[in-house]
Amino acid sequence: MFTVLDWIVLVAYILLTVGIGLWASRGSNKGFSEYMRGGGAMPWFAVGISLIATSVSATTFLGNPAEAYAADMSYLMNNIGALIAIVVVGLVFIPRIRRSKISSAYELFEVKFSPSVRRLAAFFYSLHLLLRMGILLYAPSLVLAPILEIDIHWAILVTAIVATLYTWYGGFKAVIWTDVLQFMVLFGGGIITICILAKGIGGFQEMFDLASAAGKTKFFDAINWDPSNSRNLLSAGLAYAVIEISIRGCDQQFVQRYLSCDSIKSANASSILSMVLGVFVSVVFFWVGAGLFVYYQVKGVAILPEAVKLNEVFPYFIVNVLPPGATGLVIAAIYAAAMSSLSSAINSLGNTSVKDILLIRSENVAALSKAKKWTILWAILSTLCAFIAADMQSSLLSNALFFTGLFTGPLLALFLLAFFTDKLSARAVVLGVICGMASILLFNKIPVFPSYVPPFGGVFNFFWNPLISCVATLVMANLLRFVFPQRAEVSAEEKV
Repeated sequence: MFTVLDWIVLVAYILLTVGIGLWASRGSNKGFSEYMRGGGAMPWFAVGISLIATSVSATTFLGNPAEAYAADMSYLMNNIGALIAIVVVGLVFIPRIRRSKISSAYELFEVKFSPSVRRLAAFFYSLHLLLRMGILLYAPSLVLAPILEIDIHWAILVTAIVATLYTWYGGFKAVIWTDVLQFMVLFGGGIITICILAKGIGGFQEMFDLASAAGKTKFFDAINWDPSNSRNLLSAGLAYAVIEISIRGCDQQFVQRYLSCDSIKSANASSILSMVLGVFVSVVFFWVGAGLFVYYQVKGVAILPEAVKLNEVFPYFIVNVLPPGATGLVIAAIYAAAMSSLSSAINSLGNTSVKDILLIRSENVAALSKAKKWTILWAILSTLCAFIAADMQSSLLSNALFFTGLFTGPLLALFLLAFFTDKLSARAVVLGVICGMASILLFNKIPVFPSYVPPFGGVFNFFWNPLISCVATLVMANLLRFVFPQRAEVSAEEKV
């Protein structure tokens, strides 16, 4: 039961978040650079914590325990892919991004190709992030609404309003410093849960031994090389590495943070810190799932009702086992993850809208005003997406996963083409991207056409989609260079 003490803890956390956001925003309204990049002088450790806070959503908070409860900790192998990504991004992406003197992730495409390519990339990114935000607002509200005994639409709306308030007012600095608080609450909620689980089971050693005997601690599989299986080293080490590179190297949320640091060294330090913290977060929440399995299924400390579904086990434990106060803190952690993801997204989308879609070159007061308006607009659109998800239930989730895989690979390919190719025309690049996106239709069903049967469906798991579309884009763009050679002079329209 959610007690008065839990409500006090939750409300206090929300007020503290808004307070820190407003406090951190002092001076952030002086100019566009301050509002969107913190003036390029943010502490690397705060940026590093913000990077992982942005990456760890409420779906991670709830999904990792469910995964360990149902299967094991095999997805910890994804951290191998993350390590590969950190090295690649640190050696290839961050130095080039910093030295290019760009103010947004996709400005590089105008310099290298054309304004139309820059706009196309920004549009793809915005659509991908909008769909993702709809899910990241909707998923935790499925848990928060019944626990708080409120309608799911109100649960979505409260999260959106609070995150939008401090993001709109304080800009990037508010996002960074509230992310630091939110990560501490998120991580602390996981640690508290594990401690209470261990106490109920009979100690940490007992929990570890019983979880190991039940097969819940398995985290490495180098024997199975089936690409249709997402729980092996091939998928986690190779395919997932491409996903991480596309996120860490191409996502405006990450690029924006690299640009907020004062040097390449600081940007790399923040990136490394985020990966290390990410490992700890993964371990903690997979152990929550393993502990829950031992608590209910092995040790039988309490009876789990048959009506409780897999994704509801952790929420059931939160409400029925955690003591008053601790329940409020863990619910605050779910809110923390959701608000962190939303605030970062709408802030970066505000920057992308002004710089990459509208192509506003100056960073004056008028540009800042437009960025703030776009921040509000994206927050509203994200909330509407979450409302649609709530009404359609699981259908938007499958659609979002499909379109995310559709866009991330070609975006990564665009960066690689910009970094390593010359004399490539904008037409060849755009057609290459279209071919790259079409390539994953050979392996995946199309959500809006349920009757479509892909010729190679089931060959690869969903981790492989960005790699497939990235490779296809690179190959086709380089082949099409011979069909559509780069013009000697760029037209006046393209220069605008």
